[in-house]
Amino acid sequence: MLKTMITKIDQSLAQFLEQIKKDYQLHLVDPILYKSIKEFVLRKGKRIRPILLVLSYKGYSKDKKNTTPSIYYVSTCIELLHNFMLIHDDIIDRSHLRRGKPTMHRLLAKAAKTKEQTKLGENLGIVVGDIVYACAIDAFLSIKEDLRRKEQALKYFIQTAVLTAMGEFIDTLYGVQPIRKVSEKDIFLNYTLKTARYTFDCPLVVGAILAGADKKEIQRLSRLGLLIGQAFQIQDDIIGIFDTQKNIGKSILSDIAESKKTILVSHAYRTLSPSKQKEFLKYFTKPRKTYHDLLSIRKIFKDAGSLQYSLDHIQKRLVEASGIIDQLKMKNNYRKFLRKSLLKMFEHSQQIATQNHL
Repeated sequence: MLKTMITKIDQSLAQFLEQIKKDYQLHLVDPILYKSIKEFVLRKGKRIRPILLVLSYKGYSKDKKNTTPSIYYVSTCIELLHNFMLIHDDIIDRSHLRRGKPTMHRLLAKAAKTKEQTKLGENLGIVVGDIVYACAIDAFLSIKEDLRRKEQALKYFIQTAVLTAMGEFIDTLYGVQPIRKVSEKDIFLNYTLKTARYTFDCPLVVGAILAGADKKEIQRLSRLGLLIGQAFQIQDDIIGIFDTQKNIGKSILSDIAESKKTILVSHAYRTLSPSKQKEFLKYFTKPRKTYHDLLSIRKIFKDAGSLQYSLDHIQKRLVEASGIIDQLKMKNNYRKFLRKSLLKMFEHSQQIATQNHL
């Protein structure tokens, strides 16, 4: 089922990109515009968000044959929203790699010769991100469903874009604030807004709304999405510190170089003795961090129990999420597939726990 879904989603993405090429003539403005969008969007990815949207729709659809082809086409909207977020996020973070290849603004820095190649790439990247978001709305409108449900789902989709941007706002703000001013509650709010809502909550809820699921079921799916999303972001923070660059497709120093306020950071800061806290801050606040600094921070996180604390938070959320899945009125085969797919996403953190003897 998963391979079939990914194949159809990838085909729909490619078809949609060809359609917007015709509709908006992007390639006529400058060949690099359309070429960069197509290359970036079609890079190999997990397709988590469109998979969840299709899965939720099919799980609640009253169409016994489940033969609504436009659901795959509309699922591209959530993947395009994701790409829009990535493009802007990479500019803010000054990241160089995305999915093992140059970020969008790095690609666009070569659009013309200038003394300020970096600035050119970032400026063009912002514009391209905006275009991709507009295309996401275009993709959404292609769904052939009840107009009332379609309007409700679109409203939720747009709300998600706003909330995710709010998450980016506070994430950027927290990035320049001292650790003592950012509480664990603040960090979880950021996890909810920036990751959980658009990666898990939105695709599950939008798919269910379009299929006609009832209000109580929508509430369950939203709670499920928030729990899985928070756990997923905690795992991502762990991976960003404890995994290898080859596995994650971006610089392993990126998160720590940006001094991101994560649950690992918050727990370590509040748990360490004054002398150890001072040592941690020496590494964490350095403007330019080295691989040696990363290794030192890894050791501090382990010794302070911050890695174990973070893993425990993941497990706590997975237990509650599993209970919610049991209550869902989704068709049984899709509910089982949902459980299997969501839990499989957390094998990575378990591997890191094993490697660190936890």
